[in-house]
Amino acid sequence: MSIEPLPHTAASQVIGLLEALNDRGGRDDIYKLAKELNLELGDLMAAIRVAEKLEFVTTPGGDVELNDLGRKMLRARTPGKKKLFHAQVKKVPLVDHLYQLLVRSPHKRVTKEAMVEELSKLLPDDDAAQLFDTVLNWSRYAELFSYDQDTGECFIPE
Repeated sequence: MSIEPLPHTAASQVIGLLEALNDRGGRDDIYKLAKELNLELGDLMAAIRVAEKLEFVTTPGGDVELNDLGRKMLRARTPGKKKLFHAQVKKVPLVDHLYQLLVRSPHKRVTKEAMVEELSKLLPDDDAAQLFDTVLNWSRYAELFSYDQDTGECFIPE
């Protein structure tokens, strides 16, 4: 599996996209959706790419469509949403790579600086700090790992 950069999109934007699609019968034209939601096309496309990477939507033609997993995500209560998001996020090679760094570290803690440095090595042409922020946002929502501002370390919650 190759490690690819991630669109800078928050977990809440992905869930908002799923909810907007659900409100529109589960499928909509991407350009029409951007206009109706008053979003820049680039921002919407980033959320769609993430939702597609997490296997919540498909993109037939110029449309975006909820699939069964996306519908399951919407039906779940918050703990179920987090559990499902957790399972899908762990399938993303970049997220899993950073998670494995934590798993292999003594005390299950790694500094933010070490994480950003690792991202710089993996994807030297990308903004490592922004990638870190994206991965952290997804990982916090999924309760995969979190960040302690006082110590400057990422850690796996107990």
